[in-house]
Amino acid sequence: MASSDTNNTVYILMGVCGSGKSTLGSALSQRIQATFIEGDDLHPPENIAKMSNSIPLDDADRLPWLLEITRRCNAELEHNSIVITCSALKKSYRDLLRKIQGPVKFVHLQGNRETIMQRMIERSDHFMPKTLVTSQFDTLEPTLDEADVIPIDIAIPLEQQLNKI
Repeated sequence: MASSDTNNTVYILMGVCGSGKSTLGSALSQRIQATFIEGDDLHPPENIAKMSNSIPLDDADRLPWLLEITRRCNAELEHNSIVITCSALKKSYRDLLRKIQGPVKFVHLQGNRETIMQRMIERSDHFMPKTLVTSQFDTLEPTLDEADVIPIDIAIPLEQQLNKI
């Protein structure tokens, strides 16, 4: 359901690979009747090729992707609130995304390495290999001092995650 409300919000579901961004994002978008965008679909083919070959992305690789996320959110925001997945691992990436032309809220899905690794082992329908879990955790910068970040423990049930948001 579209809205003409100029206060539509962008909810960026962030965290390392395997944290449940897509699952929660889909459920959240249904609950709040927002547009859902799978951020991984906006990666340039070169990024997908690198990750598929267990090569971590660097800042230069991520910049075009973050700019495309910003562009897509700005294009959609006038019509509806948006729920989008994006790892947003570094504060500089989140700061770039904060330039989206509307209110932005980050939902940081948090879990320990063991839980994430187990999820990655069980997942077979994604280009991101489990070999990149360590690099994702190594790149992740804390969100503690960022007021627009909602921390979510991935160990709690999906319904509780939705209620917390």
